[in-house]
Amino acid sequence: MRENRMKSVLEAGGVPVGHMISEFATRGIAKLLEPAGVDFAVIDLEHTGHSSEKVADLMAWFKAVTVTPFVRVPQPLYHFMARSLDAGGMGVMIPNVETADAAREVVSAVKYAPLGNRGVGLGTALTDFLLPKDPAAFFEESNSKTSVICQIESAKGVANAGAIAATEGVDVLWAGHYDLSVSMGIPGDFQHPDFLAAMRSVVSAANEHGKAAAGQPGNMELAGQWLDLGFSVISWGADMALYRRCLTAEVAALKQRLP
Repeated sequence: MRENRMKSVLEAGGVPVGHMISEFATRGIAKLLEPAGVDFAVIDLEHTGHSSEKVADLMAWFKAVTVTPFVRVPQPLYHFMARSLDAGGMGVMIPNVETADAAREVVSAVKYAPLGNRGVGLGTALTDFLLPKDPAAFFEESNSKTSVICQIESAKGVANAGAIAATEGVDVLWAGHYDLSVSMGIPGDFQHPDFLAAMRSVVSAANEHGKAAAGQPGNMELAGQWLDLGFSVISWGADMALYRRCLTAEVAALKQRLP
């Protein structure tokens, strides 16, 4: 299997940097991300209309680069996770994980036996349409390289963050900051003391169990603050947000030069 760069960078003591693909799920996006130095990409199915077929197409293009592709599924349902992984995804992001039981169900769907109960479909896109010479070795390697990313997006999720992080097979606690702030009754107030306390709780839970704490800050100020809090994985924005921000700034600069 290919390298999971998020895992590799973490193991080397670095901070992996990612990017979320929401609007621009094109055949060229993988090649655009690689020279930018992105370690991983998350293909978003929760807030988009992308299909399993679109995911399969993207996974084929990501095989041409070193950027590690993950898929955020709409719900923790087996068919969403299995199809994304069998297409070539190196991991899944699960929205709004609130309990250890929910995390265990995800791990069961993502990991092969004996860690889970993922169905076996070899000789497909997952294995480049070839059969592994040693299936047992392949299953072991897949289990070690496939990431399970649990989003903590509610007050209940924060309260259970320790139990979620303690779940064998979970790799990352990802703070879904907007949904978390809404759940806490302080929508969009990312400087509220209660919100910052919740973010610290996510980091503490991850650290206690040897897992990574991740987030997707919307600006450099938040990024710096979250890194200071101890976040160890950063996703730098969704594609549409970056495009909108850059285009707005550069068009404004251009108009200042117009006669």
